[in-house]
Amino acid sequence: MKLNTLSVCLLYAAGNLVQANPVYRKANTSEADATKQINEWQAQYNKYIEATIKTRQVGCTAENIVKRQEWGSLPAKARKDYINAVKCFTHKPAKSSKRDVPGARSRFDDWAAVHIKLTNNIHFDGLFFHFHRYFLWLYEKALQDECGYKGTQPYWDWTLSWEDPRKSTVFDGSPTSMGSNGAYIPNRNGTAISAFGLHLVIPPATGGGCVERGPFKNHITNLGPIAYAPQGPDGGLGYNPRCLRRDLSLVYSNQTKPSDVAKVIREPQDLGSFDDLFESLTGVHAGGHFLMGGVGIDAFASPGDPAFYLHHAQVDRVWTIWQALKPEERLNQVFGTSTAFNTPPSANITLDTKVDFDILAKKKKISQLTSTVDGPFCYHYV
Repeated sequence: MKLNTLSVCLLYAAGNLVQANPVYRKANTSEADATKQINEWQAQYNKYIEATIKTRQVGCTAENIVKRQEWGSLPAKARKDYINAVKCFTHKPAKSSKRDVPGARSRFDDWAAVHIKLTNNIHFDGLFFHFHRYFLWLYEKALQDECGYKGTQPYWDWTLSWEDPRKSTVFDGSPTSMGSNGAYIPNRNGTAISAFGLHLVIPPATGGGCVERGPFKNHITNLGPIAYAPQGPDGGLGYNPRCLRRDLSLVYSNQTKPSDVAKVIREPQDLGSFDDLFESLTGVHAGGHFLMGGVGIDAFASPGDPAFYLHHAQVDRVWTIWQALKPEERLNQVFGTSTAFNTPPSANITLDTKVDFDILAKKKKISQLTSTVDGPFCYHYV
């Protein structure tokens, strides 16, 4: 991945498929135009998935594929089912060893701990998209297997609430949300964050305190922080219980407009360029993290906020739509190395590179993580 100091952030399938050429509109002149373009790409993606699995009799087929839906499009009961499963997960005992992660108290913490330990190898490099795809799938599967969840991992479409994320169905504080903004704390300084040798100050926004309303009002974050002070003990892996804080930002939500998503799908023609734009300081990935505030701005410990998983489902959705526009070229593309900005230097990524998931699962080859309808996966976004 190219290092651009102005754009850096902390943070085919085989088958008998006739590929259509992707439909590109001219540069968007409005957010409405951008939304139409994204919807057209989504439709192309849907057709690609349907054609890919249409004649399959084994593996991922038309009969067993599952749908991942946008949070706000789910019925209230489905959202409550997901919320209850996440809460269940926070009460299941951790499987992390006390020696390695003395602060882990729940299965929910196990995922945050693994992310903390591997952060320097799964951001700003060739593992970012593949790692997070499987990391998210493992979380979804654990909710199902360990907490009886019958649904799938929902995603948060940033473009629906970019003007004011406080009004999003994800953060509106209703019983079917992921909790509200944090209580407003006036007269605050910005938060200085450091990771990967980079430094940034996040300005105060509309909250800053503990989540005030909704199902995760009493959620406890046990691990971190690492990227900002005061840091948690044991390199962020020690026990540091505190309330879940949020500071919803209208500055950073402005990076998640429909035109921003359309740009990241339209412009890059290879995975390295796609990652450069996606992970940049002004990109949608950073926008989603930074607009949440609280632990969401910590490149290491951000999975401590339950909304992390909805955010990264949208990350995966945008990547898979981009892949589906030119699947023969893009599904098996790799780039870069396995260390952030190749520091320290590491081997180039290949399809045979094995990705580490620590205690969550055995290592997987990159080639097993390229398509959502192959390898361990069988899902698509609607």
